[in-house]
Amino acid sequence: MIIFQHEFMLRAFLAALSISVIAPLLGVFLIIRRLSLIADTLSHVSLAGVALGFVLNLNPNLMTFLIVILAAIFLEYLRMLYKTYSEVSIAILMAGGLAFALVLMSFGKTDNVISIQQYLFGSITMINWAQVKILIVLLLVLLVAFALFKRPMYVMTFDEATAFVDGLPVRSMSIVFNVITGVTIAVMIPIAGALLVSAIMILPAAIGMRIGKSFTSVIFISMVIGVIGVISGLYSSFYLGTPAGASITLVFIFLFLAINGSKSLSTIFKR
Repeated sequence: MIIFQHEFMLRAFLAALSISVIAPLLGVFLIIRRLSLIADTLSHVSLAGVALGFVLNLNPNLMTFLIVILAAIFLEYLRMLYKTYSEVSIAILMAGGLAFALVLMSFGKTDNVISIQQYLFGSITMINWAQVKILIVLLLVLLVAFALFKRPMYVMTFDEATAFVDGLPVRSMSIVFNVITGVTIAVMIPIAGALLVSAIMILPAAIGMRIGKSFTSVIFISMVIGVIGVISGLYSSFYLGTPAGASITLVFIFLFLAINGSKSLSTIFKR
């Protein structure tokens, strides 16, 4: 196929395939825990890591990993302070991360600002083999972790108080989950863009929750939707010359509207 004659598309395809499974798997837990905006928050914070890397003449991807991991841990600390109003912690971190990124960008050179803009919108040509390998390893780790810790995560996701009574290390589990989410976002940003990475995590999960009848089926359907949406978006991006992240997001939105529309119509006809 023509699309695979280009090495950068092969890298993008392998990365997209990994993302299409990882993102919905994490997205389901985020939605159920009512923390959907965490993905958006960490993606904004990641821009601070990119900007800091350019200002200090360090690897921006490495700095993004570091900043996002620290932000994920700090986010859990803020959640402990505002247990009843968890959205406050998200708003604080999102605003602080974006403000820090903008200040750092003002100190950077023009070329650096242009490079940062590529991270904002994503570019399939920015994916390298190291990032592909990280995504594949992350995918394998998540699948194994899900198989081993499905029940504890299920309990913590639906009721942290019950999980704590059962003796589960709720705080540690939540921090690890946040860190994994942050690392995933940091790796996804080059292909999806910081502005759209949260949509790729949340939309497949939201669609799966409309179709699935059980927790396991919701996760499985979300992954299937993720594969369909990401691969379709990547193909359309290549042949139409459109940004990959935007193309993938629009495919997911189309699927979301189509599935919700059909569900609404079926409900009306049943009446």
